[in-house]
Amino acid sequence: MFPMSAWFDALRLGADVQSVVALRLMRIAAGGPRGATEARRMVAEKIAAIGEAQGAAFVALATGASPATAAKRAGSRIRRVVSANKKRLSR
Repeated sequence: MFPMSAWFDALRLGADVQSVVALRLMRIAAGGPRGATEARRMVAEKIAAIGEAQGAAFVALATGASPATAAKRAGSRIRRVVSANKKRLSR
């Protein structure tokens, strides 16, 4: 069973992801150069973030870490990107 803090972290990440999606959709829907830039940025960031997460998990597993540790390291990369996007888009 997961510790309660893991559940809260997952809930917080889910809420942050929903916020980022909503903020991005508003910017894209507004159109113009900012909307187009955001759409391109969104795709590029997703590709980079998944690559970083996979790399972190691979390194963890290759060095003998547990699957739970590998998942935690991959998740931390995703959380960092989501947090940065939420902060940037909330301005």
